[in-house]
Amino acid sequence: MTDFSSLGLCEPLLQAVTEQGYKKASPIQAKAIPMVLTGRDVMASAQTGTGKTAGFTLPLLHRLSEMRSLKNHPVRALILVPTRELAVQVGESVVRYGQNLSLRSTVAYGGVDIEPQITALKAGADVLTATPGRLLDLIRKKHLTLDHLKILVLDEADRMLDLGFKTELDQILEALPAKRQNLLFSATFSKEIKALAHEFQRHPVKIEIENPNSAANTVKQSIYPVDQQDKPEILSYIIEGGKWEQVLVFVRTKKAADKIADLLDDEGISATALHSDKSQYLRSRTLIEFQAGAYRVLVATDVASRGLDMDQLPLVINYDLPKVPQDYVHRIGRTGRAGSPGRAISLMNPEEKKLLEAIRKLIKKPLEVEPVPYFEEGVNVILTDQAPAKKTRKTRSSAGQPGKKPAGDKKKPAFKPRSSSTHKKPSQAGRSGKGRR
Repeated sequence: MTDFSSLGLCEPLLQAVTEQGYKKASPIQAKAIPMVLTGRDVMASAQTGTGKTAGFTLPLLHRLSEMRSLKNHPVRALILVPTRELAVQVGESVVRYGQNLSLRSTVAYGGVDIEPQITALKAGADVLTATPGRLLDLIRKKHLTLDHLKILVLDEADRMLDLGFKTELDQILEALPAKRQNLLFSATFSKEIKALAHEFQRHPVKIEIENPNSAANTVKQSIYPVDQQDKPEILSYIIEGGKWEQVLVFVRTKKAADKIADLLDDEGISATALHSDKSQYLRSRTLIEFQAGAYRVLVATDVASRGLDMDQLPLVINYDLPKVPQDYVHRIGRTGRAGSPGRAISLMNPEEKKLLEAIRKLIKKPLEVEPVPYFEEGVNVILTDQAPAKKTRKTRSSAGQPGKKPAGDKKKPAFKPRSSSTHKKPSQAGRSGKGRR
């Protein structure tokens, strides 16, 4: 891997990188940083969790530090992101990496009082991280002008299109100076993304890391066929059987997020929900508490989870397969980050087979359907190589040797989901008390 010191970054940035504990650049950072430093437009695609945020933040800050300082600190770099949570995350990265530079930055997003954001902009901000809707509000109300803009970044551009921000993006692009550097970063390269890049970029350098529509190769993926009515039980079964201590569960709807979190809580598995009906304060607090281990399980919708950035989240479970194939890549990209091992499990009912085919087509992997791992009373099938086994029932062979089955014994069949009335729940023994809410 490439040392950050060889990428052309200034000493204050290298010092900040070192203070964050990084020495080697990831592949996307090693390729993107030198290109951004040249001032060229860049169109880069890398999987979520590969360090693409630093791939544009570091060279952006370097370029601004070399420009002539302006008295009122007008916005000279704009980073557009699709969600509030991601805006906070990227804004924090700008602060961390720019701590040794004489640059100012702020964040603007909807769902909170606009007045503190207006005050921050009046005080000056060389770098503004914003969501499209709030940015347009500030422009229309004449609290923000972008006449001095030099660098534009579209982060997670594919997600912005998925969320229907194309009209807002067009309006924002019209309000920007024609002469600027344009950077587009995305987890996927779709036809729509390529068309968007063609609209506002000039002869961009194209950077792709492996298959842009696939998950990191450190993520082990499994698809389990499950009847819809069995999903709640199988979900708790997997979490308890594998002894997973930190799990991110994805669902399609806000109602489902609340329902599943409550069901898990009733099973003694501490869980909480994250979705857009919660206030920005509660969403931010929930993410912080989950990262700190206050909850064992976070049940989230796609949009609400975008600000979750954990280096070593061990397991992601797709309770529902996403209707948009690219969301599968984003979801499982929450695990297996920065080269660490990850695990992704998807529960698929018969009606979701077409969704699986669309995902397979996108990521160009077979994603084999496997039987759900099964354990009975006293017999535990470990669901992860990392998890310790519970006590297993010892059988005795005709020779009296423990641990061997008698001759003629058949291997236990793989688990087949049954109706909720006949399927046994995992043993209550060893469970913790009622989960925190």
